[in-house]
Amino acid sequence: MSLDINTKKLTKNAYRVTKNRNYTALRVRVPGGAINAEMLSIVSEIAEKFGDGSVHITTRQGFQINMIPLDKVDEVNKYAKKLIIGLEINAVHPENGYPAAGTRNVSGCVGNRECPIAQFNTTDVVKRIEKIIFPNDFHFKIAVTGCPNDCIKAHSQDFGIIGQADVEYEYSRCIGCNACSKRCKKVSTEALTPKNGKIIRDSRRCIGCGECVLACPTSAWTRNPNKKYKLVIMGRTGKINPRVAMPFIEWTTEKIITKIILKTYEFVDKYIDRTLPKEHIGYIVDRVGFKEFKNFILEGIEMNDGAKISESINFGGYFNDKDRIFKTY
Repeated sequence: MSLDINTKKLTKNAYRVTKNRNYTALRVRVPGGAINAEMLSIVSEIAEKFGDGSVHITTRQGFQINMIPLDKVDEVNKYAKKLIIGLEINAVHPENGYPAAGTRNVSGCVGNRECPIAQFNTTDVVKRIEKIIFPNDFHFKIAVTGCPNDCIKAHSQDFGIIGQADVEYEYSRCIGCNACSKRCKKVSTEALTPKNGKIIRDSRRCIGCGECVLACPTSAWTRNPNKKYKLVIMGRTGKINPRVAMPFIEWTTEKIITKIILKTYEFVDKYIDRTLPKEHIGYIVDRVGFKEFKNFILEGIEMNDGAKISESINFGGYFNDKDRIFKTY
């Protein structure tokens, strides 16, 4: 049996074109990586009933259900509807399966539901982003991590959202033990300095890791409940110019980051090279220029007090080209 397939339609429905002719694989995206036992059982049921029983856990916190016959896609979509509803996937027509194409699953670390270092509930933020960006054909990768430890590898994404602890210091509770400054020196950026029985915080060096809060035995350091974030941009893997995402804005709000992401979709819509099958955001920014990108996405956005914005960025990375020098053995 040989089936003619519309590969573009197939991939927009979150199925993958595989090397096994007449078979496909369903990509189940899990916003923030949070899934309960009931949803896992549905993934298992689809794999057993329609696939070969195997499931691959993807790097973007989803599941790939393998070896699904192409003529069973419509039936699988009926089961997928349960996942779409249960995982709160933003789908226009759930009965037709997943709406997926360019924009990838928004991934997230476990967040402060479990981790004492994380500054916020990453899953809640991921789901709010999910609702405003899906479905979309533009190739975006977004990750959300609870603290500068960056367990989710936000620095390899187009947009990496990193929690920052906007710490507050109450001198009357401080006993001068210097536990906070010692911790900061040992595991962070040496932003704290003891002076005359109290602690001086260098705001230029502080990255908002919150280690001082965890180290203080008297709660002289606390986290401001108003959440703040760092946004790093244009990280990527790939064949030509892999690189680490660089800081674009620090000490800002979720609302502002959300506006920046939505404005970037507008930027891509305006400048993308439509002669290519796809073009990553970072390459568009490289081609158009960081200054134009910055001016475009910040237009009309009012910054919060204390926000810091990069004046310029040298993205760097390395290039796979013929001019690299190696010694061959």
